[in-house]
Amino acid sequence: MAEAKYKMSRERYEEIQRELDYLQTVREKEVSELIKEARSYGDLSENSEYDEAKTEQGKLYSKIAEYKNLLENAEIVEKTSRAGVIGIGSKVLVLDVELGEEAEYQIVGSQEANPMTGRISDDSPFGRGLIGRKIGETVMVEAPAGELQFEILNVSY
Repeated sequence: MAEAKYKMSRERYEEIQRELDYLQTVREKEVSELIKEARSYGDLSENSEYDEAKTEQGKLYSKIAEYKNLLENAEIVEKTSRAGVIGIGSKVLVLDVELGEEAEYQIVGSQEANPMTGRISDDSPFGRGLIGRKIGETVMVEAPAGELQFEILNVSY
């Protein structure tokens, strides 16, 4: 079975690469020093500093493996530039038809999504509903609260 691809912008890819480099160089040395120091305290069976350092090392290696997997299976998505058409990277101003409220979102790859800051994944029901649409169109989105209706007011890049 093929690994899942993780859609992300070039910026996000480079950000993960920088973080991985930091974890594999600076942080790995720091954790190694913690373990070395804890070992110097003697009996490992009752050494809470050693246990904590080993736990930290496990978390570090897990994070490194996660980042390597993300980078190995990354699919760099270029921003869409078709005038007025929503794609990854687009900023979209929508009107919630039922509530009469406007909101702005940016469509991003799943690795960059953060709904609390208005960054919506292209894989989410809302993101899928917006991709390929244009200003003036109305979109129906299935949500846990029921079907929601949005009018697309503006698209920018």
